[in-house]
Amino acid sequence: MREANVYSEIVPHSATAEEIAAKNPVGIVLSGGPSSVYEEGSPDLDPGILDLGVPVLGICYGFQVMTKQLGGEVARTGKREYGSTDLTVSGGGVLLEGQPDAQTVWMSHGDSVSKAPDGFDVLASSESTPVAAFASDERKLYGVQWHPEVKHSSFGQQVLENFLHRAAGIPNDWNPGNVIAEQVERIRAQVGDARVICALSGGVDSAVAAALVQKAVGDQLTCVFVDHGLLRTGERQRVQEDYVAATGVRLVTVDAEDQFLDALAGVSDPEQKRKIIGREFIRTFEGAAEALVLEAKSDGEAIKFLVQGTLYPDVVESGGGTGTANIKSHHNVGGLPDDLTFQLVEPLRTLFKDEVRAIGRELGLPEVIVARQPFPGPGLGIRIVGEVTKERLDLLREADAIVREELTAAGLDTEIWQCPVVLLADVRSVGVQGDGRTYGHPIVLRPVSSEDAMTADWTRLPYDLLARLSNRITNEVDGVNRVVLDVTSKPPGTIEWE
Repeated sequence: MREANVYSEIVPHSATAEEIAAKNPVGIVLSGGPSSVYEEGSPDLDPGILDLGVPVLGICYGFQVMTKQLGGEVARTGKREYGSTDLTVSGGGVLLEGQPDAQTVWMSHGDSVSKAPDGFDVLASSESTPVAAFASDERKLYGVQWHPEVKHSSFGQQVLENFLHRAAGIPNDWNPGNVIAEQVERIRAQVGDARVICALSGGVDSAVAAALVQKAVGDQLTCVFVDHGLLRTGERQRVQEDYVAATGVRLVTVDAEDQFLDALAGVSDPEQKRKIIGREFIRTFEGAAEALVLEAKSDGEAIKFLVQGTLYPDVVESGGGTGTANIKSHHNVGGLPDDLTFQLVEPLRTLFKDEVRAIGRELGLPEVIVARQPFPGPGLGIRIVGEVTKERLDLLREADAIVREELTAAGLDTEIWQCPVVLLADVRSVGVQGDGRTYGHPIVLRPVSSEDAMTADWTRLPYDLLARLSNRITNEVDGVNRVVLDVTSKPPGTIEWE
């Protein structure tokens, strides 16, 4: 959660010092990039940025770029650190003052800083990274190798607060109301008196985006829910009942299962599946917009605006921004067709999930919507490793419903960020059921804890619950004879398998 009233702007790695200075920044955070500053074509930093006299915090790749620019040394040690890492704090200063000597942080890097720039104090180290943090309080330049912005870095929030409030002098006055007021003004300026449709999936992102637009333009908004046949059991009813009851918004439901399954037939590549789903979403919305215009006996002017609940992690993982790697194309970013006719309204594009939940509560959305566990827009289509078919979807729906039922009964809904249930459709394993040999599919359980989906750790479920899940799935779901548990953090794995 943001603790300061920071109106941030995301700029590409290629921005010059003059371009940055023109924005009148009070603080600069450098983050993101490839795993090595030595990779061919890796983004660099205009040296003038570090001479602007503005407080700068380098995180991970930004920390290593700062080191190179300032005359320190980045070594190719071959010792990578991904995920949970033990850190030793040896100095405080403005950045780490008051923090314990030993703590756990979240790393994601290959190369390591072996020597701090001259005049900089070394603040921390880890087993593989001799310089894990440095600072020059005099120049107000700071850097950390770990990711303080994720919940798995035990004192990361304090690092960010120290930089924002003490180093940069930004007041501690961020609140959801400020964001709502700002976005309502922006939406009204963008849309004017035009009509708008919203791609409502039923998840918290699209629900909050729709509520913001509804607050801004009222009944100019119509929400469109696409039943693409890739939903979990009960999803359609939840959207039609819970969200409409909470907001009173007009909702149009489009049945498009055959359209999506026909488009996905024979496709196994995950990137191709995501792009197909993104394309078919847009085609569906275009058809819905045409129907709404005809229904309203309009003068023929097309609906120009489409609202999406795109978040910043979607943009980052889809390769948004200069020098950003495409980890996986989200259907609402990298999966959009080139001939898109809508102008996008994306009021959440620079926000993270925890911030979106806070805004939803401020808007008065019920907890059943705001606290809902994330579910990807492409749905079960990216939880089937292999071709997506009706039979495989039905099988996965059964397993998923069992998992959700048992997690709720165990009281774990608020402790688990998300629990993807994955069907390894192109994999079969030998089993024995009913005194006979079977050759069935494995089901993967992927319970994770996270705060913003940028990083995650696997959730330690009780053994008796895992045993019950395995027994029920293998007994009740035809074609499944094995249940396995994914215990990989993010990084190196992503939350979803595809």
